[in-house]
Amino acid sequence: MQELIKKIEQLKKDRQAIILAHNYEPPEIQDIADITGDSLGLSVDAARLDNPVIVFCGVRFMAESAAILAPDKKVILPRLECGCGLADMAEAAALQKMRREKPSAVVVTYVNSSAEVKAESDICCTSGNAVNVVRSIAPEKEIIFVPDRNLGAYVQEQTGRRMTLWDGFCPIHNAIGEADIIKAKKTHPEALLIVHPECRPEVTKLADGVCSTGGMTDFVIQSSAKEFIIATEEGMIYPLRKAHPDRIFHPVSPNAMICPDMKMISLEDIHNALEKLEPVITVNPETADRARLALEKMLAVPRN
Repeated sequence: MQELIKKIEQLKKDRQAIILAHNYEPPEIQDIADITGDSLGLSVDAARLDNPVIVFCGVRFMAESAAILAPDKKVILPRLECGCGLADMAEAAALQKMRREKPSAVVVTYVNSSAEVKAESDICCTSGNAVNVVRSIAPEKEIIFVPDRNLGAYVQEQTGRRMTLWDGFCPIHNAIGEADIIKAKKTHPEALLIVHPECRPEVTKLADGVCSTGGMTDFVIQSSAKEFIIATEEGMIYPLRKAHPDRIFHPVSPNAMICPDMKMISLEDIHNALEKLEPVITVNPETADRARLALEKMLAVPRN
């Protein structure tokens, strides 16, 4: 493995490349990455960096977002088959149909969606800024929220806005139920519970904090607690433990919250991608231009 890492580092220099890795990627992928973080944060990083080659270790919609925001860069996804069950639950044609049925509605689309769906949207959001994005929309406006019904329900609860929720969900987060949370709390009675807003409403209501992956890091920094239960994809445990070795982190349900697509990329895949400079992620220019508008509108919304 050490020899392979050396080869990757040399190829990275030769190609003037940078490696980005999502928080859910395996530890060895996070360790070799130049930057780790959440999906949109990594895409924004891709746009501001000078490197002509971006190796994106995540899933396809993330690499698409990077390609949209950094059209002058070559964005490589080491495994093209890295998809997203949530993103697959929304199609552009179906969203177009809903827009025709509700022509005055504002379409708010979670970044966990395809470029084609983003292109049919008015504004995008992340799990961390969805509440602020919805609050930025005039109160008299009807809202269609795509594609995550659980995130949408959380936003409704926080803002008081009634929205038409697309019937989509993350298969990993949606699998955790109230019984799993109660069991975890009994097993670790001193721990605070941090839950991703892609979880079901009956799960988020039991949380001490409802946070995006980036927000989870902030929550831990601001808390005096020593022990935490983490209700999101288990890969998030690794960066938390790495950043806070004095704290204790428990997965909410061992071996239950594992996204196979996020575990697909290997060091060998990264090496091959850098060597061949492929597979390259491209987005139709017209689609990219429209999707970029929705992303840029989101980025213009003030943060807390």
